[in-house]
Parts: sequence; C-alpha cells; structure tokens
Amino acid sequence: MEIAPFELERWFDEYEHEADIMLAESGIRSLPAERFDTDPGQLGYVIPTDGDPEFRAEVGERYGRSAEEVCFTCGTQEANYLVFRSLLDPGDHAVVVTPTYQALSAVPESICAVSQVELEAPDWTLDLDAVADAIRPETRLLVLNNPNNPTGKYHSEETVEALYDLAEENDTYLLCDEVYRLLAEESIAPVASLGEYGISTTSLTKAYGLAGLRFGWIAGPKEVIEGAVRWKDYTTISPSVFGQHVAKQALGGQEEAILEENRELAREHHDRVAAWIDEHGLSWHDPVGVNGFVSVPEGFPDGKSFCRAVVEEESVVLAPGEFFGFEEYFRIGFGLNTEALEEGLDRVGRVIERHE
Repeated sequence: MEIAPFELERWFDEYEHEADIMLAESGIRSLPAERFDTDPGQLGYVIPTDGDPEFRAEVGERYGRSAEEVCFTCGTQEANYLVFRSLLDPGDHAVVVTPTYQALSAVPESICAVSQVELEAPDWTLDLDAVADAIRPETRLLVLNNPNNPTGKYHSEETVEALYDLAEENDTYLLCDEVYRLLAEESIAPVASLGEYGISTTSLTKAYGLAGLRFGWIAGPKEVIEGAVRWKDYTTISPSVFGQHVAKQALGGQEEAILEENRELAREHHDRVAAWIDEHGLSWHDPVGVNGFVSVPEGFPDGKSFCRAVVEEESVVLAPGEFFGFEEYFRIGFGLNTEALEEGLDRVGRVIERHE
C-alpha cells in the first residue's frame, strides 16, 4: 500500500507548533472539560468494541437506522478510513468530489482507481452530469464532503438527493463526510437517512468543539458497518472510553445549548471575516461552517508564497490552496476564540499591505 504524503498535515507540522496564532484550524473552538463529568469509571475497553449498543441505537435514530447500522470510531478520520477499507479493493473504482480534505481522496487512491470531479469555481457548484460520466461498471463508492472543506460550500438537498439517486441507479454507495452539517442554520437530512445506499460519517470535533474526545461514527447499511468493524479490529479496536462517556452528555441534555453557542460564534466570526475580506479587496464563496476559501492577494504568485510570508513575518498559520488543488486560494479558519481571530486578521492584513 502506497499513500501520498498528507501535505496539509506536513505544513502544520512545520509551522503550527511555533506560530502564535493558528488561523487555519478547521473546527470550532474547544469547549472546557469542566463542562462535563469526565470520570467514566473503570478505564477498560469500550465493550462491544463498536460502542455501547444502547448509545448506538440512540445515534442510529438520527438516521432512521438501528444500532447494528452504527459503528463508533476515533473521530471522522477513522470512520472514513474504515468505510474505504470495508468497501474498496484493487480493481474497484471510486468517484471523489474535489476540492476536499486530502484523506477523502488519498486513501481511496491507495487502494483502487479514483476519478475526481472538481467543483466549479467561484461558486463551487457540482456538475451532476460530470459525476454520472465518471461512474464506471466497477464503481463502488461516490465520496462527498458537505458542507465542503475547504470552500464552505453547502450543497443543497436537491443536489445531494440527485447524487444519491445516481449512486442507487448504479448500485454503488454514497459516502458523505458531514462533520460541519450541524453548524448550518438549517441543515439538510443526512445521507444515511436517504436509503440503503447512503453512508454518513461525522464526529463531535468540528461542530461541537470536542476535538480532544476523538469520538465519531459511521451510520449506514449493515453490511458496510460489519466490514468496517472487521477492519476496526486492526486499527483502534474500540473508541475512547472517555470519548464515549462525554459524548453521551454532549448528545444528551447539553446538545441544543452547545450547538446554539457554536452557531452563534460561527455567525459572528463569519461576519468579521467577510468585512475583512471586503476591506482587503479579496473574495470568497460565502461559506457554511467555519472555513473559507479566499483568493490570494495581489503581489503573491500563489497560496504557498502568501501563507509562508504570513507565518514567517507575522507568526500566523493559514492553509495554502495548493493542498486542495487550487493555488490561487488559501483556506482560513474562523472557529477559534474571538480575540485570537481579531489579532490574526490584523496580522494577516499587515502582510497584505506590506506587499502591495
């Protein structure tokens, strides 16, 4: 198995630890641990290793699925990986909608043939005819991230249902990474609720502000879940006992308050960043979530040169668009705390003005 280097993570590894401000973080700011009971009791494995059946049944209800159609994972990264390993073999084929988080294309490419269908800038629209043309007889999986990372594009319910129909018509599955879905003011139905060919993955990281839990899940057809569980025996065996313990609280009595707080923060920060973009003559597609894909300022040939100048001159980390296949953009994350966001925007603004 050969896999491409994860360029965004290598960039973060080079700059994140020494920089003052991380303005490329893709999730909402973290909640304090004191908000929860963090004593799970005995520190053993979660049994069964795919998660507490009663809790899985509760999560499954969100998708119209049973406990046997849910597998708890260590974050969405593992959830997606397990789906790929469950469904794909050499000789198979997958279609991935890009730009997207690199793991959603690189992992399938390490297993089988992959066709990428690019969203069309600047509005990042999905050409369903292009997806249909990319499907082959051996296609096993269509892959979507909605709302999209890095662009913040939130594909409509009509678009997602049409994509699901394409999957169903071609006897293939639609996997949707939905980690940002609940940051939307009006979220559409999850893909796993659309029918037997729908698979949803998510976690408590991006929308809930609980990245440190490393708690996520897969919801989908029983045969896909069974394959994922077999592979999970060779990855993390079981989800974190702390993660499951706190997740029960976050998805229980605290969920409504957590999501409303986080949506309000996302709204306020979105407006701050939108004003900053206008002030500096830049552009973006108005995003859902806490990521924006912003045009590179004049005076810089590409995203890498701009982001390197920003981190070296002002100690602020941004994400170059090259890591998503578009060198004329950079990704900005605005889910961090307000003070850091304001200071980060001021510093990035100084770099732009310095190079005009």
